[in-house]
Amino acid sequence: MLKVIVRYGIISGLIIGVPMIGYMWWLPADAQGPGAMNMVTTYLVMLVALSMVFVGVRHYRDQVQGGTITFGAAFLLGLGITFVASVIYTLAWEISMAVSAFDFAAWYAKLFSDPAEAQEFMNTYSNPIYRMAYTFIEIFPVGVLVSLVSAAILRKRLTP
Repeated sequence: MLKVIVRYGIISGLIIGVPMIGYMWWLPADAQGPGAMNMVTTYLVMLVALSMVFVGVRHYRDQVQGGTITFGAAFLLGLGITFVASVIYTLAWEISMAVSAFDFAAWYAKLFSDPAEAQEFMNTYSNPIYRMAYTFIEIFPVGVLVSLVSAAILRKRLTP
């Protein structure tokens, strides 16, 4: 099971992480920000990447388990794939921040109407632990939903 989790988690993480690094590297320092359309595109790419949850669960069910898997086992396998993908996504964001001339935190802080809240965000976001937690939370809930749907669709018990 661990081999499937790692393999499909890495594939999923790379599908979302590599384009993000490329985009952020290309984004100029004076950009007006990612924009709403890019955020929609990012979540669509997340869904495409997290389709590896479905593929990984199906592979495990058909190739390892002989065509059967319970909902619980499928869901846990999906969560494992999601976790690995989310870690890679988080690392890719950190790389993006390091290679990009664009200052995401400053751009995002400008969206706050209260200057005190903007400063609080800047202070919090400058801490890598908080920043990575925020980033992880962007993708992980999407993966939980994909895992639930995949487990519901792919569950198959042995018939007596």
